[in-house]
Amino acid sequence: MTYLFTSESVSEGHPDKLCDKISDSILDACLSVDPRARVAVETMVKGTDNGSHIFIGGEVTISSDEKIDYEGIARKTAASIGYDNHSVGMDATSRELCEVVVRISQQSPDISQGVDEGRGLHLEQGAGDQGLMFGFASNETESFHELEGSFMPLPAALALRLTTKMSQSMKDGSLAWARPDSKSQVTIEYDDDGKPSKVDTVVIAIQHDDIAGKQFGGSEDDEHGYIFSEVLSKVIRTVIPHSLMKEDTKVIINGTGRFVRGGPHADAGLTGRKIIVDTYGGMGRHGGGAFSGKDPSKVDRSAAYASRWAAKHVVACGLAEKCEIQLAYAIGVPNPVSVFVNSMGTGSLDDHTISERVKNAFDFRPQAIIESLNLRNPIYSKTASGGHFGRNPGADGEFSWELLDDGIIESLQS
Repeated sequence: MTYLFTSESVSEGHPDKLCDKISDSILDACLSVDPRARVAVETMVKGTDNGSHIFIGGEVTISSDEKIDYEGIARKTAASIGYDNHSVGMDATSRELCEVVVRISQQSPDISQGVDEGRGLHLEQGAGDQGLMFGFASNETESFHELEGSFMPLPAALALRLTTKMSQSMKDGSLAWARPDSKSQVTIEYDDDGKPSKVDTVVIAIQHDDIAGKQFGGSEDDEHGYIFSEVLSKVIRTVIPHSLMKEDTKVIINGTGRFVRGGPHADAGLTGRKIIVDTYGGMGRHGGGAFSGKDPSKVDRSAAYASRWAAKHVVACGLAEKCEIQLAYAIGVPNPVSVFVNSMGTGSLDDHTISERVKNAFDFRPQAIIESLNLRNPIYSKTASGGHFGRNPGADGEFSWELLDDGIIESLQS
């Protein structure tokens, strides 16, 4: 029985992603002066006809005399994304046109006590909160050399790459008319065996200059046709494997006709509102906790990375074609209260056996996760857009949870 599955993504210029980027940039600044900084920062943005506003709130505790310039970081981050002109949705470079409000306090001492002291031993330091996290991996991207090694659901992998390509094309001038805000959506048709057979539909929304007036004598139809052609040739056909694009694949670009007003002017943004975009595009469950603005003592983030790391190893070593791993924690307690492995009927062994091998191969105590993945480094601003999973590990330690370890693979296989 064939079926369709759809995932979406939003670019770094989407108001919610702008907030994630600001929060994670603040986190990186704190970790740069204190690797053990405790950070939980939320951002909200909103634009009006007369100006824009950035609101930053949360808790930060650092053991350093160095002051963090929260306002400066927010302005620099927004401007780097493309918000340096009020006409595109925000001018973060202007104090007259963009107000930044900062409300930061210290972390609750009750939370700090459970995390810092634990049971008195280094790796016995407790989880920063209760909660449940899911990691997921699939081998369906591995048939395409452009995506090989990502071990992600195909709709999510393609949607994420489309929005990343649009942002890059705006910045490098390939799409000189593009503005920062964009979205994508990819629908994959799966065959009777549950394998991807084609792209059924691609949906793109991309903010743009008023090029109807500049280039086409005011014709919005000509403007739309030009944008359609540019995005199809320079984004969609360069990102999506040729074998997946069929004659009957539907392509919808700026379905309302135009997308000039965007960014914070068109829509308020909040940190942590794109948790499905950040993870697996809806294929694979989610525990509900957002990532951005949180230091790695928060298991919402570190344990989500660890569960993905483990699930990716299970699939990469051939124990399953798909794998979902759930971890659950209690505040102040180091070991997870549960570890659940689900191969969704694709395992070469039963799930109980795979689960026992996973628990033997991975240490899911929060401090062990932090050390295994080097999570105290300022690596987080790059995760704020383009998805947290299926990315190439960076030279500075970004996306360490995507690295495959030969020793772990050997342990899982034996």
